[in-house]
Amino acid sequence: MALTDSEVLLLMGPPGAGKGTQASKLARARKLTKLSTGDMLRDHVARGTELGKEAKAIMDAGELVSDDIIVGMVRSAIEGRDTEGVRVLLDGFPRTPGQADALEELLQAFDASLSAAVLLEVNEDELVSRLLQRAQEQGRSDDNEDTIRTRMRVYKEQTQPLIDYYQGRGKLRKVDGLGSVEDVFARITEVLS
Repeated sequence: MALTDSEVLLLMGPPGAGKGTQASKLARARKLTKLSTGDMLRDHVARGTELGKEAKAIMDAGELVSDDIIVGMVRSAIEGRDTEGVRVLLDGFPRTPGQADALEELLQAFDASLSAAVLLEVNEDELVSRLLQRAQEQGRSDDNEDTIRTRMRVYKEQTQPLIDYYQGRGKLRKVDGLGSVEDVFARITEVLS
């Protein structure tokens, strides 16, 4: 694959599934720019860009940043690339079918489309165990089993429509997220080949 070819990947999975670790490995291995909407929001606010000022005012009011602002930040990041194709790994966006539609429209403007949405699947009891261990290691007393299970329920409710969206478009690739980092990465690589 020539590096001028476009490749746009989305990595999805519940809290504790290992998305961060796998996203970093995947971005390096496939020479993709990792775009985390959370990181982009913080960066735009810190730099005082127009999008950042708009986002900060909304966040300061306790509201959620609109899809338009998030899409604008993704557009800005893609436009800022100095390569011929769009080569990105999306983390944290899209979160809804509406955002997925906006992403497709944005990518079309760059002559690109989503290559695949990779879903890391890990059973809930394993996730709870991982997150409880992480909370203990990081001294996060607010992460107890009840709050973690609530986060899992909210994740499922919010993400299922997006999973259905990509399943219906033939873009979803499910990967067993249990095992070593290397084993999971090998499975991701396999579903993308």
